[in-house]
Amino acid sequence: MARVVKVFRTLRNHWKKSTFAACVLSYGGYWLYGKHCDSVVRREACQLAREFGRQQIAPQERLRKATVILNPAAYNGKANNLFEKNAAPILHLAGVEITVVKTDYEGQAKKLMELMEQTDMLIVAGGDGTLQEVITGLLRRPDQEAFSRTPIGFIPLGSRNSLSPSLHFLRDDKVKDITAATLSILKGETVPVDVLQIKGEKEQPVFALIGLRWGAFRDVAAKISKYWYLGPLKTNAAHWFHTLREWPLVQDVSVSVLAPRLRPPDLPPQKPPRPNLLHRIIRRLKNYWNPPAEEPPKTEEPEKWEEQQLSTPELYIQTHNKNPVERRVNDSLMICAEPENFSVGEFIAVGNEKAKDPTIFTESSTKLEAGACQLKLPEGSAGFYNIDNEEYEAMPVEVRLLPRKLLFFISAERREQLLSQHQ
Repeated sequence: MARVVKVFRTLRNHWKKSTFAACVLSYGGYWLYGKHCDSVVRREACQLAREFGRQQIAPQERLRKATVILNPAAYNGKANNLFEKNAAPILHLAGVEITVVKTDYEGQAKKLMELMEQTDMLIVAGGDGTLQEVITGLLRRPDQEAFSRTPIGFIPLGSRNSLSPSLHFLRDDKVKDITAATLSILKGETVPVDVLQIKGEKEQPVFALIGLRWGAFRDVAAKISKYWYLGPLKTNAAHWFHTLREWPLVQDVSVSVLAPRLRPPDLPPQKPPRPNLLHRIIRRLKNYWNPPAEEPPKTEEPEKWEEQQLSTPELYIQTHNKNPVERRVNDSLMICAEPENFSVGEFIAVGNEKAKDPTIFTESSTKLEAGACQLKLPEGSAGFYNIDNEEYEAMPVEVRLLPRKLLFFISAERREQLLSQHQ
C-alpha cells in the first residue's frame, strides 16, 4: 500500500510530466488500435479474394487481365503506398493478372490511354483528376466504341472521389473504402453511367462524369484552403471576404438547350440463345425468296435550339450519375442555376452547404432538363470552370450528353440501396 501511495505522490509532484506521458500513451494506444483495425479489414478482404482465386476455370480459359492506371501523387503522395498495401494483394489473391501503369505528371493519363491495348478491365486508382483524364483519353480514341464497353473499376485514392458514393458505401476509413471498391471489381457487377462531352470552339473535347461548375461559389471553393489558419471558420471567412471584394456576384449567361430524348429500354444482360440449325436455314431461305423491303433513308431533322438568358451567381451542368441505377424516362443532363436575389447572409449559408456537396441547390433555383446545351459567357468575363473538380479556363462551350456510355463496377449492396431510395 505504501508503494501505491508513493507512486501517486510522485505523479502529483510531477503533474506536468505525468499529463504529457498520459497524452502520449493515449495517442499511441489510439494509433495502435487503428492499425489493428486496418489489419483486420485487410485480412478479411484477402480471405474473400482468396475464394475468387480458388475458383476453377476451364482449360481453354485464361486469367482475367486488368490494366491499372495509378497516380502515385494522389492523396498527398500516399496513393502508391495505399494501393500496394490495400488493393494489390486482393487482386493478386483473386487471380487477376494486373499491369500497373504509374503516371509521372499531370495529363499523362490521357496520353497513356491512346496507347492502351485491349484488356478485360480497366482500373483507375486515384482521384477525380485521374479518373477524368482516363475517360477523356479513352473517349478521344478513334476506336473508342470498342473500348467504351470495357468495364472500369474506380479505387478511391484521391483527396476528392466524387463518383465513389454512387458506386460503393463510403466510410470515414480509407482502408475500408479501398478494400470495398476492390472487392466490387472482383464480384463483377456493373452499371452504365452517363458522360458529358464538353467541347470548346478550338479545343479537343473534354469528358466528365459529374459535371461542369461555374460561378461565385466555385471561385470561393477554390480559395477556402488559403484560410486554413481560421480552422472551422475558414469556409465562412472565405465567402464573407469574397463578398467584400465583389458584390453583387450575379452574372448574365446565355444558355441554349436541346430537348432531351426518350430513354430507350435497357438491353438484356445476356444475349438470347442462338436458334437451332434448322430454324436458321428456314429463315435464310425465307429471306432469299421474299427479301424484306428496304426502309427509306431517314432524313435528319435540324436541331432546334432554345435560347434562355439567366442571371445567376452559380451555374452547374451535371449528369444523373449521383444515382446511376435510377429508372428515368428521358436521357438528359440537368442545368441548375441559383437565384439572383441572395443576401450576404444567405450567400454564406448556401456556400457552407455547397462546400460539403457542390451538387445540391436551393429550392428556388432554376432547373432545366436538356439533351445538350450551349453555354455563352458575357463578353470580357474571365474565370474558370470546374469540370469534375478539375480547373479549366472558362470559354463558350457546347455540352452534350452521351447516355450510358461507360460501364463501371458497382457493389451489389450500394445498387440495392440506390434502388430503394426511389421506390
